[in-house]
Amino acid sequence: MNAIELNIFNSRLEAICDEMGVTLKRSAFSPNIKDRLDFSCAIFDGKGKLCAQAAHVPVHLGSMAYAMEGVIERQEWAEGDMLVMNDPFLGGTHLPDVTVIAPVFIGGELTAFVANRAHHANIGASTPGSMPVSSTLEEEGVLIKPQLLIKAGVNNKQVWNQLAFNTGQGEDDFLGDFQAQVSANQGGVKRLSLLIRELGADTFLSHVVELNSYARRLSRSALSALPDGRYVFEDIMDSDGFGQSEIAICLSMTISEGSISLDFSNTSPQVRGNINCPLSVTAAAAYYVFRCLMPEQMPACAGAFDSIALIAPKGSLVNAEFPAAVAAGNVETSTRLVDVIIGALAKASPEGLPAASQGTMNNIAMGASNSGGKWDYYETIAGGGGASKGRCGLSVVQTHMTNTLNTPIESLEMHYPLLVTQYSVRRESGGLGLWRGGDGVTKRYRFKEPATVTLLTERRVSGPWGNNGGGTAAVGVNLYNEKPVGGKVSFKIVPGDTVEINTPGGGGWGDIHSI
Repeated sequence: MNAIELNIFNSRLEAICDEMGVTLKRSAFSPNIKDRLDFSCAIFDGKGKLCAQAAHVPVHLGSMAYAMEGVIERQEWAEGDMLVMNDPFLGGTHLPDVTVIAPVFIGGELTAFVANRAHHANIGASTPGSMPVSSTLEEEGVLIKPQLLIKAGVNNKQVWNQLAFNTGQGEDDFLGDFQAQVSANQGGVKRLSLLIRELGADTFLSHVVELNSYARRLSRSALSALPDGRYVFEDIMDSDGFGQSEIAICLSMTISEGSISLDFSNTSPQVRGNINCPLSVTAAAAYYVFRCLMPEQMPACAGAFDSIALIAPKGSLVNAEFPAAVAAGNVETSTRLVDVIIGALAKASPEGLPAASQGTMNNIAMGASNSGGKWDYYETIAGGGGASKGRCGLSVVQTHMTNTLNTPIESLEMHYPLLVTQYSVRRESGGLGLWRGGDGVTKRYRFKEPATVTLLTERRVSGPWGNNGGGTAAVGVNLYNEKPVGGKVSFKIVPGDTVEINTPGGGGWGDIHSI
């Protein structure tokens, strides 16, 4: 198989993932999925190894790539099956991210899988929006162990009804987003089956082997450009939301002839609050950073990550054990893990790595049950990107582990009883330097009806660091009725109340005094 044929094969796989994503976007009911695009789609081989993925959400895709093999092995599969799960300790991320998996049978043989993962704003948590300030997994919503949502092409009504009941949703609302996930997979199965039949199953599988071999060579070549050695970096989380601070993520990174070992042995133990990470999320952060160092033509398949090894003690912040609370680990700690890995790499290649980006997703969840019905909403808010050599950081962007979009104000105000009264660039919030860090954003909500609001945010204590002498960016600030509130807090809203989120900027790059 020559290079052109291999590239065409890879592009055809990626196109199937893209088409799955379009189906999910256009058939979903909730703004969180259809507007923010908080979902991801991927293809796996018959053993659960990643073959291809769309350019969706890194924390979804990396965690699926890391853990899908273990999920696949737990199930006896039949043609027409569709499995649903959200267990963070079986390869999930946090409970709102629900994964739906479908097998692809060719000539009666299990040949591949398609899967998608989407964030549901209501998964039955203790507070609306299903992102509570929690101390146990139980508070975070319904735990869905791997089970068949569809069995041999027939809806498993018991599972559908049980999930709808446990999340407290009306059947129509519940079915909408889940059926969108099912439809995306059905389209993926159809398209992938056509491709495999066109090529022949044996040829398809040999092409997958070649694709992984090519990715492995590219990965080794890219990582071999990094100088061998041991590089150490540490960063501190603001808090766990229950009074514990000084929570350290400590990394000792060893680079040796194109192989990478990431040792988190000195990281703090898991905490009471929900900033704990399942190991799959930690892996996703690592995969994301090193994928960014690889050539643009790198296939997004399992072979790309074979040179990366993780060491993370069980029971630590980055390899938490059941029943640890993990809702914010997926969004906040994963983002800080990226900072830590980039910080270590910057010691190996001082001029090749950027400064820290905003280091948080600025999560806001809200909702209520009232005379007009039940509503839940969740979003992340953009901030500043870190500057790099020769380039200022981008302003008002989602950074690193999220790849979601802004929900249009028109959609937000149409669906929910609130107004957005300010949405602007937070000027001068980026760090100074030869190249400035990007600026964050100011977003203010005014509520028209009673509601509950939950904030899960980081970088409210220490700002994103600069690189190569660049300045630290401004920390984020949360305001409730114009008074500061903590980074992780939940409170009741009455009509007329306002909530304002000022997000951090990105760190600067290069000492401005060296000009």
